[in-house]
Amino acid sequence: MDDTKATVLSILADLTGEDVSSNMDVNLFDEGILDSMGSVQLLLELQNQLGIEVPVSEFQRSEWDTPAKIVAKVENLQ
Repeated sequence: MDDTKATVLSILADLTGEDVSSNMDVNLFDEGILDSMGSVQLLLELQNQLGIEVPVSEFQRSEWDTPAKIVAKVENLQ
């Protein structure tokens, strides 16, 4: 597992208390794993740990709703 993916999964686990590494396509919002407050915390942690800046105004929930999409977005922004 690459560093970015491992870091994203670690952040998600810390924020949600759930290990989603076995299901990278689970919809975090539909399953109640992540909510809007969690999204803000996720963006702050991505900024702190990976230097990724995503203004909340540019956050499109549909682009960040699965672990796989989050990893892809982060990799594109690095």
